[in-house]
Amino acid sequence: MAASPVDDLDPADVVVLLDEAGTPMGTAPRATVHSTDTPLHLAFSCHLRDAAGRTLVTRRALSKKTWPGVWTNSFCGHPRPGETFADAVRRHARNELGLEVTDPQPLLPDFRYRAVDAAGIVENEVCPVFTAEAVGEPVANPDEVAELKWVAVDDLLSVVERAPWALSPWLVEQEPALRRLL
Repeated sequence: MAASPVDDLDPADVVVLLDEAGTPMGTAPRATVHSTDTPLHLAFSCHLRDAAGRTLVTRRALSKKTWPGVWTNSFCGHPRPGETFADAVRRHARNELGLEVTDPQPLLPDFRYRAVDAAGIVENEVCPVFTAEAVGEPVANPDEVAELKWVAVDDLLSVVERAPWALSPWLVEQEPALRRLL
């Protein structure tokens, strides 16, 4: 059963703001951070695997503020102050995909990116990339995920190479992490 979506007005729903060196320097409500002038903040990406070695790709909900309707990695999120990445990965897996995950492991611990979508909204994140194994089958939270599909990593790498415009920019930049999943 999927957990209820996190309320944008929840006082615990904050992101950790970072200085240019990546040092925490405060927090801000998540709902206010992503704009045309997004401050650098802490996030993560996760590539889920199943027992067959496939990875889960998701299409972002059309209601998402950034890159709505775009195919991307399994899920992304923001750790709360004092929350470990492993705990944040587990929390977001439950919220976005209604499932438990095991053994989150870093693939690209120093990943950082900045990207601007067609509406001018900026993503500006220090965003370590993880992998974890899914326990069960995902059930998409429609506020987060429009569609999902298990795919062979080779097939996903082929799309990254041939049609990067069809994917989120952070997924394209995470190509080295995908190669580690082979």
